[in-house]
Amino acid sequence: MFGAFRPTQALSGGLLWKIPWRLSRPQKARVRKRLRAVDNVVATIDQALAKQGLSTKAVERWKAEMPTEPEMLPKDKYTIFDRKAKGYRKGIHKLPKWTRVSQRLNPPGY
Repeated sequence: MFGAFRPTQALSGGLLWKIPWRLSRPQKARVRKRLRAVDNVVATIDQALAKQGLSTKAVERWKAEMPTEPEMLPKDKYTIFDRKAKGYRKGIHKLPKWTRVSQRLNPPGY
């Protein structure tokens, strides 16, 4: 292990892809922007259907159950429930495909 051909620190242990434990300011801004974009799409679809005198269960259910971006607490915007984590929360960026999956609702009390 010692000598000219010793392994580098990165190769000897640890993750190759290091993920910081907290979101950066630009990442948080992009999260808020994505949440607002989804809210905008739902509102546009609802208005278009209302003009034609129609509605769908999915849109009505989304509006009834899902909070909009301003209604959400920062805790819910940037973290998700994880039963294995120490405080039952982990950063949303640790979730695979976190930019494409809606994580607006968490169990009550967490």
